Amino acid sequence: MRKVVLFIAMSLDGYIATKEDSLEWLFQTEGEGDNGYSEFYETVDTILLGRRTYDWILDMEGDNFPYKGRQCFVFSGSRQGEDKNVRFFHGDITDFITKLKQEEGKDIWVVGGGELLQHFISNRLVDEWIITIAPTVLGDGIPLFKKNDFETRLRLKGVRRSNQFTELHYETVK
Repeated sequence: MRKVVLFIAMSLDGYIATKEDSLEWLFQTEGEGDNGYSEFYETVDTILLGRRTYDWILDMEGDNFPYKGRQCFVFSGSRQGEDKNVRFFHGDITDFITKLKQEEGKDIWVVGGGELLQHFISNRLVDEWIITIAPTVLGDGIPLFKKNDFETRLRLKGVRRSNQFTELHYETVK
């Protein structure tokens, strides 16, 4: 069965972006090559995005959509149908993911943003967690983990260093 994988970078204090949605702090951190991105990207064929993240990518990348050639879904409360890059989804996310995981294919990457990630985390939809930590303390911003009322147990699969970045790879204990 396919897995849902969270592959994301965060600041040392747990933020995935500043309050202004900036990732400049991340790009200013000295890494090594692409910090394992290409290797990871080859393991997935389906990309999941929140609407705000999709809009941010379009603003930053314009016509150079970074996930061409992959099946992409954007979770949106207002948009429906599809455009040249993605299909929009509005409905029961848990049912959708359960069906998607049973289809043939590679793993499924939940990219973000913050609200979509919270739904996946709180509903225990993430099977593997690959979190890259940048040596930056932002103090405030969009947190990877919001306050919740449950516990999720993880098992460490690996640790990797890419210059100033540290990648932690976990699997969810079922």
